[in-house]
Amino acid sequence: MEWDTAHAKFGWLVDGIFPKGTDGSHINSVDMTEDETLIATGDDYGLVNLFRNPCRLGSMPRSFRAHSEHVVRVRFGCKNFGHWLWSVGGYDQTLMQWKRK
Repeated sequence: MEWDTAHAKFGWLVDGIFPKGTDGSHINSVDMTEDETLIATGDDYGLVNLFRNPCRLGSMPRSFRAHSEHVVRVRFGCKNFGHWLWSVGGYDQTLMQWKRK
């Protein structure tokens, strides 16, 4: 079955988004590109993480620090905005725009 969105932080495709020894509570947001090649996460450490899909246990992300503390949302653009990723910080209350190459 195909879901309309890919924002769940638990499931077969996103098994590897959690660092070893964590309980999963520090991941605040998950999104996947429309072509389902990349998974983005926002966490409590101010990081935006990019993983290849599927993200299996042991996968290493590309991590980007931009927010002062927790990242509450990450979302990829759709259709005409597919090369963009947006992230929203909690305490810093900023919206960051990231361009994919």
